[in-house]
Amino acid sequence: MTATGCAIRAAFDQVGPLPRQVWADRILDESREATDPVHLFGIHPAIAVKYVHAAHPDKALPRIR
Repeated sequence: MTATGCAIRAAFDQVGPLPRQVWADRILDESREATDPVHLFGIHPAIAVKYVHAAHPDKALPRIR
């Protein structure tokens, strides 16, 4: 691991949350702002839909089989 990677890891170790938890929280926060999964770029469309449904359960469409 590089010196920068060690410094970032040390900062997360002191704060508590893991980078994966911070990323998931960021995506969930973005999905609360936008009801369109297209705005959640960088992740698989099926995962984006799940985040939007979690953020907006009242607007979720019924599952298609």
